Amino acid sequence: MRFPTFLKSLLLGVPVGVTLLDCVGYVARVEGVSMQPALNPDASVTDYVFLSRWAVRNMDVQRGDIISLISPKDPSQKIIKRVVALQGDVISTLGYKLPYVTVPEGHCWVEGDHTGNSLDSNTFGPVSLGLVTARATQIVWPPSRWQQLPSFVPKTRVPIAIGKRATTGNSRAANNHNVSNSSGNSSPTLVHPIEEVHRLN
Repeated sequence: MRFPTFLKSLLLGVPVGVTLLDCVGYVARVEGVSMQPALNPDASVTDYVFLSRWAVRNMDVQRGDIISLISPKDPSQKIIKRVVALQGDVISTLGYKLPYVTVPEGHCWVEGDHTGNSLDSNTFGPVSLGLVTARATQIVWPPSRWQQLPSFVPKTRVPIAIGKRATTGNSRAANNHNVSNSSGNSSPTLVHPIEEVHRLN
């Protein structure tokens, strides 16, 4: 009798687990230096972050959010970056083909905090919101690094003009422009969920 009971639990548990991973979120390992100092602050530390799929279910992305997205350069790779500008915003670029970009509708502009050491929108341009897979909300490992990940835009990267944006009904502290001490060659930061070991560059 125990074996059939175990099988029943397994058959019920697997779909629930898959649903949680698909709808709620998962833990992923961060690789690379592009998000220093917020993530992987030095070579001796590898951060694991909780990626909330639920937080972006309505494509509710705000300036300053750290997000996981499918790389526009390599669809087989997931990367992790900070949202710097939203649709309608005008952003001054860093080495992009145009000195200023107005972010198109349905897109955002993402950058790594480690300026000059990040493969981001300054290389591939504005990113479709459809490529966003999750928002990084907490560092969950190692224990010495447990913390919430605040949303802010580095002072030197605030858009030079803010576009009008329709509200989504989410009153989350949007559009924060708090100051970061981001420092400024090109390595992506990868994300790996623990079950597949997702990498975030």
